Amino acid sequence: MRIKKGFVLRDVCGEKVIMGEGLGALDFGKLLCLNETAAWLWDKACEAGDFTVDALADALCAEYDVDAERARADVAAIVGEWQKVNVLE
Repeated sequence: MRIKKGFVLRDVCGEKVIMGEGLGALDFGKLLCLNETAAWLWDKACEAGDFTVDALADALCAEYDVDAERARADVAAIVGEWQKVNVLE
């Protein structure tokens, strides 16, 4: 999977938010607030281009002190939320 074109992570008033720019903004029309870890994962997903839950979970384990099972569950939940708001393809 990958992040759809036109969706970006911005810092708005101290909050990390996903917003649509250009054509991405036409159907999105909202801001999605992310915590620090979710914003970090968004950046990693952007860097990777195509990504999997497992690849992001591995990156999370390498960066933070978290066990693999917990990382995969947390990443799957975050990616699931991104899928619900339709920012992934």
